[in-house]
Amino acid sequence: MAFTVREFDHVGTARDFGRVAAEALDLDPDRVFKTLIVAADGALAVAIVPVSCQLSLKAVAAALGAKRAELGDPAVAERTTGYVVGGISPFGQRRRLPTVIDETCELFDVIYVSGGRRGLDLGVAPCDLVAVTGAVVAAITA
Repeated sequence: MAFTVREFDHVGTARDFGRVAAEALDLDPDRVFKTLIVAADGALAVAIVPVSCQLSLKAVAAALGAKRAELGDPAVAERTTGYVVGGISPFGQRRRLPTVIDETCELFDVIYVSGGRRGLDLGVAPCDLVAVTGAVVAAITA
């Protein structure tokens, strides 16, 4: 799997980590994806969506075959993935979770996801991200 590494100085207390990354790296926010942990019918899963969009909980639940979904508790997300909020990567999590990536990833040759810490993003082909994570591609943005 080919990838590029992009680093930037993450400073401040902004909670919109993905938008901060897009601005700092001078990237289109539609190409920078955030990794969110959700609970679908109580089971944890990963949802990956562009930072320019919001996750549709109803759509991600449907993509996971669940009745409902809610955003995961940040402390649970950190314990489960081994990463700090704002730096949760879809790669190398402590436990492999079902993963859904928004279909807009297919509009680009390369998208950017967290590399495992704030201030580190990885550029990767969407097909490689899908293959490595075993993800399902679906319309999951609001």
